[in-house]
Amino acid sequence: MFTAAVPLSSGILRSRLVNYLASKLDSEVELGDLHVRALPRMRVEGTNLVIRKHGRRDVPPLISIKSFHADANLMGLWRKHVQHVRLDGLDINIPPDKNKTVDADKKEKTRDGRPDGDKRDSVAREVIIDKLDTVDARLIIIPKEEGKNPKIWAIHQLQMHTVGVNQSMPFEATLTNGVPPGEIAVKGSFGPWHNDNEGDTPLEGTFDFAKADLGVFKGISGTLSSKGSFGGTLANLGVNGETDTPDFTVKVGGHPFPLHVKYKALVDGTNGDTRLEDIDAKFLNSYLKAHGAVLDAPKGTHGGRTVSLDVVMDKARIEDVMKMAVKTPTPPMTGALQLKTKFLLPPGDRDVSERLRLDGDFALAQAQFTSYDVQGKIEELSKRASAKTAEARKDHVTSNFLGKFKLADGRLELPQLTFEVPGAKVELAGAYGLKDETIDFKGRLLLEAKVSQTVTGVKSVLLKVVDPLFKQEDGTGSEIPIKISGSRNAPQFGLDARRVFKKGN
Repeated sequence: MFTAAVPLSSGILRSRLVNYLASKLDSEVELGDLHVRALPRMRVEGTNLVIRKHGRRDVPPLISIKSFHADANLMGLWRKHVQHVRLDGLDINIPPDKNKTVDADKKEKTRDGRPDGDKRDSVAREVIIDKLDTVDARLIIIPKEEGKNPKIWAIHQLQMHTVGVNQSMPFEATLTNGVPPGEIAVKGSFGPWHNDNEGDTPLEGTFDFAKADLGVFKGISGTLSSKGSFGGTLANLGVNGETDTPDFTVKVGGHPFPLHVKYKALVDGTNGDTRLEDIDAKFLNSYLKAHGAVLDAPKGTHGGRTVSLDVVMDKARIEDVMKMAVKTPTPPMTGALQLKTKFLLPPGDRDVSERLRLDGDFALAQAQFTSYDVQGKIEELSKRASAKTAEARKDHVTSNFLGKFKLADGRLELPQLTFEVPGAKVELAGAYGLKDETIDFKGRLLLEAKVSQTVTGVKSVLLKVVDPLFKQEDGTGSEIPIKISGSRNAPQFGLDARRVFKKGN
C-alpha cells in the first residue's frame, strides 16, 4: 500500500505525473527526462515539461518548464504533500479565448466554483505543494490578432504556497512592467484554476509599483509610483489604486510639477485591455475627473494602446494648465478654469503633443494677464471701450473667456472664442501651433462706445467721420473687424481692412 502511494520507480512516477497533470488541467502533457533519488531525502528532477490545452496547436503551450526539482519526505508523500518544488525556465502562455462551446455538464458549477466534472477530484485526493518558487519566469499574453507581438511580463521571483489545482493559492511575486518600465511587488491569492476558460480563474491581492519611468512616452517624463489592490478574475479584474509622480513634465512646457491620481479600473488580464471607471487627479491647485478606456490598437496598426477619456475639470486654474504647455517661467495668464473634453491618444512614435486629440469647450473667469504690458493694454482697451477716463477706472480689469477647441497634430483650433472685459467683447476664430507657437486668428471687436469716443481731443473729432462705418447692426457701439497673427512672443494685432471696406460697400 505504501509503495502504491509513493512510487520509487522513475518510470512509474513519470507515468503517474503525466496522467495526473493531464486529468487535473484537462490538457495534453509532455515530459522529458525524470529521475528519482530516495536518499538522503526524496528528490524528483525533471526536464522539458510541456502542458498544452486540448486542440490548441495554433498557440504556444499553456505552460512550459525547462527543468524542475521537487523535495519531499516519505511521511509527506503518504499524505500527498510535497514540501518544495523549484521551477526553472517557466513560461505561462495565456491564449486568446476561442469561445468554444462548453458541454452543459461542464458549465454547471459547484459551490466552490469548480466544474461538476471535478467533483471526483476531492481535496483529500489532490497532491498539495507546500511551497513552490521560480526565478525569471515569464507570463505571456498572446494577442487575438495574428501578426501582433505578445505582451510579456518578466517575473523575477514567484513564490506560492499550498499549491493545488482545485484551491486558492497564496503567492508573492516581483516582476518588471514593460511600458512604462518599473518594478512591481505583488502579494495575493490565485485560483482555483478554471480549465474550461482560464479567464474565469479568481485573482486578488495588493501591488506596489515603484520607479516607473514615464520617459518612454515621447513628450512626457517623470518617475511614477503606484499602490493599490485588485480582485476578481483574470479576465475581469477590478483595480483600485493611487499614483504619485512628483516630477511629472510635459516636454512642450518643460516644467516639472507633482501629479497625484486616484483610479478605479477593470482590467482584462488575458489581453491587457483596461476600462477606467473613475480617475480623480490633482496637480498644483487644479482637479480633474475622467473615465474611459485603454484598449489595444485596432487591426492593421503598428500596435500599442489607444487611450480614450471623457475629461471634466470643474475646479481648475488656467495657470496650472499653462504650466504644462508654455515654456515661460511665469504662466501668461491666471484665472479660474472649467473644461470638458474628449481625450484621445492613439499609439505611435510621435511626440505626445502631436498624437493627442482633444475636442471640447471651456470657460475662463476672472482672468488676468501676468505680463504688465499685456494687462495694461487690456485695461486700456476696457477704459476706451467704455469711453471712460483713467480716473474713472482705477480697479484691475479681469477678463472672461468662453470657447470651443480642437487639438490635432500639434495644432490647436478655436472655432469659437469669446473674450470679454468691461466695455468690450472680442469674438475670434483661428488656430495656434503648439510647437512653432504661431498665431492665426480673425474676428471682431465689439465696443460699447463709438470709435470716436475711444479717444479725446482732435482725434475724437476726426474719427466721427468713420463712426457710421463701424457701428453695430443695432446702431449702438462699434464693431471693428480684427486679425491676430505672428507668434506667442510677438503677436501682431491689427485692423482687418479688407473686411472693413467690404462691410462699407
